Amino acid sequence: MNTPHQQIPIQFTPDDRLNRPHVNEGRQLRRHHTARYYVHRVKESLTTRVSKLICSVFLSLLFIVGLITFILWLSLRPHRPRYHIHEFSIPSIAQDNGFATAQATFNVTARNANLNIGIYYDTMHLTLYYQDQNIGEMPLLFPFYQSPKNTTVLYGTFSGSTLVVDTARWTQFVADRMRGMVSFRLEVVTSMRFKVATWESKNHKMHANCLIGVGPDGLLITSYKEKKCRVYFT
Repeated sequence: MNTPHQQIPIQFTPDDRLNRPHVNEGRQLRRHHTARYYVHRVKESLTTRVSKLICSVFLSLLFIVGLITFILWLSLRPHRPRYHIHEFSIPSIAQDNGFATAQATFNVTARNANLNIGIYYDTMHLTLYYQDQNIGEMPLLFPFYQSPKNTTVLYGTFSGSTLVVDTARWTQFVADRMRGMVSFRLEVVTSMRFKVATWESKNHKMHANCLIGVGPDGLLITSYKEKKCRVYFT
C-alpha cells in the first residue's frame, strides 16, 4: 500500500545562510558592481560640471565681446551727411526776356549728424540742371573740416559764365512758369574722408541731389523749402 509522501519544510539558520556560496557570491558581485558604478558616476559628474563651466565662461566672454563690438560699431559707424535746400531763386524768371540778366541764388545746408566722426571735404562742385541738361556749374568752398554734430551753410550764385541760358532755354522757362512751376535740380558732388580720432578713411565720392521748384515770382516754392536732398556714394 502506497503511503502519501510528506514534505518536510527546511529552514535555514543564520549560520546556514552564511554557508551558501552562491548567495554570498551574488551579494559580493552586487556590492563590487555598485562601487564601480558610483565611482564612474562621480567622475562623469565632475567632467560634466567642468565642461559646463568652461562652456559658460566661453559663452559669457563671447557675449561680452560681441556686445562691446556692437556698441562700438553703432557709435563709430559713419552716417551720410544730410543736405537740405533752404533757398533758391531766379528773380528775372518773372520777365519774358530776363535771360540776359539771369542769376540763380541758392542756400543749401550740409549736416554732419555723426557723434564722434568728423568729415574732411577735399573738393566740392555744384551743378545746376534743367530737364537733366547742365545749365550751370561752379566749384564751391575751399577744402575744410566739418566737426561732428555740425552744420555748414553752402550758398552762392550762378551767373555770367557759370550760368548758361540762351533764348531757347529761357522760352522753356517762361512756358513752365505759365504752368505754375519751373523745376530744377541742384547736384553737389564732393570728395570727402571720414575721421575718427587719429584714423582717416579713404576718399569717397558723394552726390547730393536737391530737387527745386520755382514759382512764377522766381522764388522757391514753399513745399520745397527745407526739403531733404538725396545723398549717395559712388
